Amino acid sequence: MRRMIAAAAIAAALAGPAQAQVTDAELTKIKHIVVIYAENRSFDHLYGMFPGANGIANATEEQKTQLDHDGSVLPNLTVWKGAGADDRFPKLPNGPFRIDGPPLNRSFSEVLPSPIHAYFHNIEQINGGKNNMFAAMSTVGGWSMGYVDGSSLKLWGWAKEFTLADNFFMGAYGGSFLNHQYLVCACAPVFPDAPADIKVETDAQGKLRKKPGSPSATVGPVQVFVDGRNGQVTMDGFAVNTTQPPYQPSGIAPAAGGDPAYADPKGDARNGPALPPQTARTIGDTMSAKNVSWAWYAGGFDAAVAEGAKPDAERAVIYKVGPVNYQPHHQPFNYYSRYAPGTAERALHLKDGEALMAGIAGGTLPQVSFYKPAGTFTQHPSYTDLAKGDAHIADILEKLRANAALWAETLVVITYDENGGFWDHVAPPKGDRWGPATRIPALVIGPFAKKGAIDHTGYDTGSILKLITRRFGLEPLAGFRPGAGDLTAALVFK
Repeated sequence: MRRMIAAAAIAAALAGPAQAQVTDAELTKIKHIVVIYAENRSFDHLYGMFPGANGIANATEEQKTQLDHDGSVLPNLTVWKGAGADDRFPKLPNGPFRIDGPPLNRSFSEVLPSPIHAYFHNIEQINGGKNNMFAAMSTVGGWSMGYVDGSSLKLWGWAKEFTLADNFFMGAYGGSFLNHQYLVCACAPVFPDAPADIKVETDAQGKLRKKPGSPSATVGPVQVFVDGRNGQVTMDGFAVNTTQPPYQPSGIAPAAGGDPAYADPKGDARNGPALPPQTARTIGDTMSAKNVSWAWYAGGFDAAVAEGAKPDAERAVIYKVGPVNYQPHHQPFNYYSRYAPGTAERALHLKDGEALMAGIAGGTLPQVSFYKPAGTFTQHPSYTDLAKGDAHIADILEKLRANAALWAETLVVITYDENGGFWDHVAPPKGDRWGPATRIPALVIGPFAKKGAIDHTGYDTGSILKLITRRFGLEPLAGFRPGAGDLTAALVFK
């Protein structure tokens, strides 16, 4: 009975997302907005045990119980590695399970499997809001149902001190590429002349066309016609899965004898062709139009620019290689012609992560800062762990708070680009073709954030842009969703 009452209270809170009565005049007290963008964790995966939040305890049996491709209930969960079972993990009961508890007992410093996180996969996993196809539509099967008790993590402590938003959804279905694009333009990038071999293959129902030998989820991972290059672009020319930028740093090397600052537009066998330079209106355009100072800071950016100019065989940093693990598709502005190599706009707005640290120390941050940690510190499964990113992001918060003058006028938003293929029980709200998709964590931190609060207001990634737009009086982007809040319900001004 107590659980039913709690669930009803949360449902009532979500039904009417009443915004806090924050005035535009009050918002001017915020002089700096800092957005930190981590990687690939759903809300239930990281904060499903957070006291008072809409967590795993409120999931229905339908949401927890995963189905096979034919709609039958899976007898258990198997973790896949390649085509077979991953012998590091036992078969598990069907439903969400603790990664850091018995029988797995995995630590936060371990590098663990990464479920597929792609556009059409995500749509099928959500299954109209039932969220019961995550294991079936995953390359790692049941691992997608894992979650942790994050109470020992440093960011959990910051969430307890300030505001945790428990109704915040990734802006777009799928993976990092599209969600980074959504963070800057609230749109999907276009590739109107994409070759046929990188376009998605769907069946008569609009779902991914499975290969003839694709097995039951009790036998092996799903096999679909989107492996490798196929599936990057929709049939009508929108890039929805990872496509490389046209400028360095890119996963595609320069053309032989070509400009070393550019990716070979023809691409390569691994990545396909580079995405053509984009021209859609971004938050960068709207900020610059109002003379709002801003920068996108990326960990390892300067080193990656230098490495990007080299032939592919000589690269040490680009694309999951090297000490900083720079990810080219995590720098969305590097896809836009306005920020092409050699432009004044690029020099002004695309910065290395060390410049952020210098700005914090010197109190010289621009009005809006986006920060993308190097891959080692993003918390992305398969190439890093939870602990490193947790410590890194918490250290940035401590550095900000140590500069009292800067801290007094700064608001920090920490969120994740997408769910990383991990399950969450809450049905995303109805939106548009691109999303919103699975729920992700979001923390609102600083002297203007409510203290010790859980914000149930409905948000998505575009809510960050809405906050920036409202605070600085910018022209709204066309892709803003009317149902998503602007984060002001998490704020309080004295």
